[in-house]
Amino acid sequence: MKEYDIAIVGTGPSGAMAAFHAAKNGKKVILIEKEKLPRYKTCGGGLVHRGRIRLPFSIDAVIEKEFFELEVFFEKSPHSFKAKRDEPIISMVMRDSFDQFLVNKALEKGAQILAQTSMVGLTKEVDGLHIKTSGEDIKCQYLIGADGALSQTAKLGGWKESRKLIPALEYEVKVPEEDYNRLSKNVRFDVDAVPDGYAWCFPKNGHLSLGVCTLKKQKIDLKKYYKDYLKKIEINEILESEAHGFQIPVGQRKDAFSKGRIFLSGDAAGFADPLTAEGISNAILSGELAAKAIVENFENEKDANEAYQQLLDQHILTELGNSSIIAFICYAQPAIRNILLSKYGQKGCEILTDIFMGKKAFPDDLKNKIKSRVPLLKFI
Repeated sequence: MKEYDIAIVGTGPSGAMAAFHAAKNGKKVILIEKEKLPRYKTCGGGLVHRGRIRLPFSIDAVIEKEFFELEVFFEKSPHSFKAKRDEPIISMVMRDSFDQFLVNKALEKGAQILAQTSMVGLTKEVDGLHIKTSGEDIKCQYLIGADGALSQTAKLGGWKESRKLIPALEYEVKVPEEDYNRLSKNVRFDVDAVPDGYAWCFPKNGHLSLGVCTLKKQKIDLKKYYKDYLKKIEINEILESEAHGFQIPVGQRKDAFSKGRIFLSGDAAGFADPLTAEGISNAILSGELAAKAIVENFENEKDANEAYQQLLDQHILTELGNSSIIAFICYAQPAIRNILLSKYGQKGCEILTDIFMGKKAFPDDLKNKIKSRVPLLKFI
């Protein structure tokens, strides 16, 4: 049985960056990935600037397109807003090449990988953890579950499902050149194109990533709203199309993010943004924070757990809480939202863009300010 300091399940941005930082700090690290790499990952592929600048190396080699302007539209409303920045607000990536690039950076620091290998069992022992895989068994001191919405680590580690999982449908689409040229100039979001949710148009190299999602857990025919969205953005002909359905965790776990020697990060922990459903930037950050907490407190698992919680409180959880308040207004209270948009819409768009850029966080007293203007929020 091979022994490692840290085992990491999942090779998405969270797992790869946890491995990078842990290996860089001298820990013996193994990545466990059930698929053959590189592998397609269902995702819009929009990396906001705050996630990009969090990476300690350039990713220019895997950037498909950069967008310095975004547009937000609201269905059945006169409101629409644009924001521009001198640096790319959103950079487009294909997750197969992007994730592989991050994994390679971790391997360069000394991490090892077991691909096409699934974790099938987990035993907590006095002196560490015993991981049973579809290949060889592994012993480790700490385990980071970065294995996404369907996290096997969480299931085997004793977590009950407490995240809010919302449905999404994403298409990689090739369209006639005229339509591509028309739609490839900007990133576009259409709020209310789906009940309690939005649609998006993300231009890539030679094709579009189009998608629809609802931020409310409900039974819904997303294919219908996708077809309606095609009409809205005036796409009448599709040359090629590949559909992918998936779930996005937009609510964090309620029963801790680490238990003993087992830590959860990224979607496994539920760190996607409740307002935008964007998850890559917090996946990158939470992977780094999990590695930091473990590396700096390696000899004391209790201290490592406490350190991880403190880091999450400081860097992720407060902002997600504020984002959930705005999401409630945006999707569940459209009448109130439209009143606020008429007064503060462009200012709000600029604040959110700054957050995407990593320039500022939500104001500390945002929740109280909003509640003073929207009495209904005193109940949440």
